[in-house]
Amino acid sequence: MVRNLLRLVWLLLSAWLIVWVLEGLFGIDQRHSVLPFQGDGASRPALFIGVAWGILPMLGIFSPAGPGRRRARPDDRIAVAKVIAVDPTGTTINDVPQYDIFVRVSPDSGEDFIGQLRMLVTPDEQSSLVIGAPLPVRFSSMKPDAVALADPLDPAVRQALLDWRIAKGLIDPRQVRARTSGITSPADILSVRPTGKRLEGQSELALTVLISPEGQTPWEAETTLFAYPQAIGRLQVGSPVWAMYRREDPKTVAITIEKETVA
Repeated sequence: MVRNLLRLVWLLLSAWLIVWVLEGLFGIDQRHSVLPFQGDGASRPALFIGVAWGILPMLGIFSPAGPGRRRARPDDRIAVAKVIAVDPTGTTINDVPQYDIFVRVSPDSGEDFIGQLRMLVTPDEQSSLVIGAPLPVRFSSMKPDAVALADPLDPAVRQALLDWRIAKGLIDPRQVRARTSGITSPADILSVRPTGKRLEGQSELALTVLISPEGQTPWEAETTLFAYPQAIGRLQVGSPVWAMYRREDPKTVAITIEKETVA
């Protein structure tokens, strides 16, 4: 909705500038201009309008999916990037601030490289933009510096993030089968204890959970989970979570805060 409104504003500014230029080229008496600003004072509004006309496209208003996001192309590759810097641009649109997000992209083949995302970030999203946080990105194999945020709901993107966590040791190898092909049930945390182990900016927690599948008798299980510091507040005693397990091994459990669908 906001992007459509900005597009309309850009088109109106374009029409204003075209008329202003044509009147100047053809020597039309601008004291009787059709524009809302007339006379010698028209040059100052033209300057501001010209600047706004040039800035709006830079905000990604003509991008199909908004600033920092774009539709996937046939030659796109998916990779996991790590945030290395987050800088506000000073621009705010509809009370949502814009940021330049610098990431180190680690493709499955080839060397790492630095990419930049310019996008609007809501207050709820800002908590996930910490230094070292992983972000799924798409980039063109023909132009690797053209980085865009990938849709985390895309099954291929979800799989890439899962593969990254497994490769980094952020999921216990014993939990991988439960995490990738298990049954998902609601659970509640009965106890939580930090183990002191840290990987990729995340802390490992030892949890005891009560798993409560619908229509079945609940049971307790012990497991571990790596979490970012900002997520630990959602992993306290009594917190609801989601448990993933295989029917033949209900005691080996992987935990997620948000419900996920396994492939």
